[in-house]
Amino acid sequence: MNFHTKPTTFVGHVKINVQDLQRSIQFYKEIIGFEILEQTSTTAKLTTDGKTSILSLEQPENAKPKQGRTSGLYHFAILLPTKTDLANIVVHLVENGIRLGSSDHLVSEALYLNDPDGNGIEIYIDRAPSEWTWNEEEVVMTVDPLNFEALLQHRGDAWKGLPKETVMGHIHLHVAELKETEKFYVDGLGMDVVSRYSGQALFLSSNKYHHHIAVNVWNGVGAPQPEKNSAGLQSYTLVYANEEAIKEVVSNLNNLGATVTEESGVYVTHDPSGNRIELTI
Repeated sequence: MNFHTKPTTFVGHVKINVQDLQRSIQFYKEIIGFEILEQTSTTAKLTTDGKTSILSLEQPENAKPKQGRTSGLYHFAILLPTKTDLANIVVHLVENGIRLGSSDHLVSEALYLNDPDGNGIEIYIDRAPSEWTWNEEEVVMTVDPLNFEALLQHRGDAWKGLPKETVMGHIHLHVAELKETEKFYVDGLGMDVVSRYSGQALFLSSNKYHHHIAVNVWNGVGAPQPEKNSAGLQSYTLVYANEEAIKEVVSNLNNLGATVTEESGVYVTHDPSGNRIELTI
């Protein structure tokens, strides 16, 4: 499955704000299973393969608790390679007393939990794309109960942390409205709408994935942006195939009236709800 490699456009990295860096490092190492790639007094880059970071933590100055009813992070989603990996982490999370939600989405099997700050996390595996059903341009997804009995039959040896092949599968965001948001992500960033959910959520992807990005208005139409130093999403990275692709996206965003800046050689933009996006190769 080439949904998280070039030439597909995919989410490569997510950066979140936390209130207490040491508390979060302990959680993400011991409970989720990351390793530390780099660390400072206020930041930590987390890795599964010892080479690249797919998640970063930052404790901003005067950090505040995560705010409700705002735009920002609904969850980021960690994609595991195999069903055995998902079964093993179920056992590990239950043994550590972690409260879990779960769902079978037809295209995937997913667990849901929160970090100590209330940042949403999905941990999931994909079913084979040959098992997905498409109605023309829309993929069929549901929210069915996850069959834990069947899943746990795939349990292997004891859980040993996140496999090195783990990737950032997708990100799901709270936004203030959907019309301009769709225009931004489709006409600006070049994503395709692959599912619409009851006028309240959009699922967007590249290369016929079930979704690399989802957006919803479940925190209310007109939801305000959170404060910059509150726990929650700081930014996420979209990875494009080459320099030409990024230049085209920058041009499209400018045509939409979106602001694009360059910071340390990286193009940065914000969606209409203020979610920060870094465009990289």
